Amino acid sequence: MMMTDDDIRFMHMALTQAAKGLGRVNPNPLVGAVIVRGSRIIGVGYHKQFGGPHAEINAMRNAENDVEGATVYVTLEPCSHYGKTPPCADALITAKVAKVVIAMTDPNPFVSGRGIQRLKENGIEVEVGLLENEARELNRVFIKYIRTKLPYVVLKSAMTLDGKIATASGHSQWISCPQSRKYVHSLRNELKGILVGVNTVITDDPELTTRLDGVSGRNPVRIVVDSRGRIPLNAKMLKNGAENPVIIATTENFPEQKRADLIEAGHQILILPAHNEMVDLNLLMIELGKLGIDGILLEGGGTLNESALKSGIVDEVQFFIAPLLLGGRNAMTPVEGKGFDTVAEGIRLQQMTTRQVGDDILITAKVKATKSE
Repeated sequence: MMMTDDDIRFMHMALTQAAKGLGRVNPNPLVGAVIVRGSRIIGVGYHKQFGGPHAEINAMRNAENDVEGATVYVTLEPCSHYGKTPPCADALITAKVAKVVIAMTDPNPFVSGRGIQRLKENGIEVEVGLLENEARELNRVFIKYIRTKLPYVVLKSAMTLDGKIATASGHSQWISCPQSRKYVHSLRNELKGILVGVNTVITDDPELTTRLDGVSGRNPVRIVVDSRGRIPLNAKMLKNGAENPVIIATTENFPEQKRADLIEAGHQILILPAHNEMVDLNLLMIELGKLGIDGILLEGGGTLNESALKSGIVDEVQFFIAPLLLGGRNAMTPVEGKGFDTVAEGIRLQQMTTRQVGDDILITAKVKATKSE
């Protein structure tokens, strides 16, 4: 489509609006809308929370005057079906807007294109594809989940410049800078689940909660991979299980009495088949998807990271590189285990970007091929 500077500006604003819903709308998509008359913005809105009004509705409610004849910029195709709320396409038709500019079509194969068709059938001009790549990146979690019912997995790690995540003695606090750790809490707020291995629980005893400066964050669903039931019953994350349950993914090797104690305390035990004597991570993703967990932050150690990469569940990596050297042949690295026998077998990445976060460098990349593709 032909784009003017104003078109791009309005859609960028709609994307900025959409991002305000991060961590609040899962498993719905992030959507923002801007209503314009001529070159003047008369209304903005976004999808604020799951089950609440959609972006187009909020933008029309916020409009300073009647929207008849106006142009609506929206980051995702207006819905055409009844869900938690009535169809947004119908609301735009009723409001008699003149034109709708859409960043991307709905990735749901059962509804894709129907909202656009409905708008056109009612005489509304429609253009699609403005800043589509940006819109798809913003909704990458939703896109994977709506198509596959599997969570989008982000593997996060912090390492030194020489590739160490801990010393040979296991000491790791703190490799990354305060700004990087603050950023990680924003990831915890955005992604619905957080996954660690039992070694992390034993070594670090983390709470895996979200702490944001001056803002009420959303705690992710905490998931622990523990094949043999080694999780300590006095671990910090196991406190107050009735209100903050932990999902423990394990195998039949988990001791029955300990399993019963954890269930009684309010936690959930997922018994899964073993793969190479470990929890089958692909089956775990299927079960977590059934629970509505659409995105996962993987904060595991080197062993779990290797298993996750080899199983093909990882979609994206985010590595913080700190200006620090630790050395040590036996120091821990982000991906351990046996590794790969040849370079050709390694995990290829693409769409790599870099930016500075405090004193650290954050490298983000997509896994080139996953089993869901």
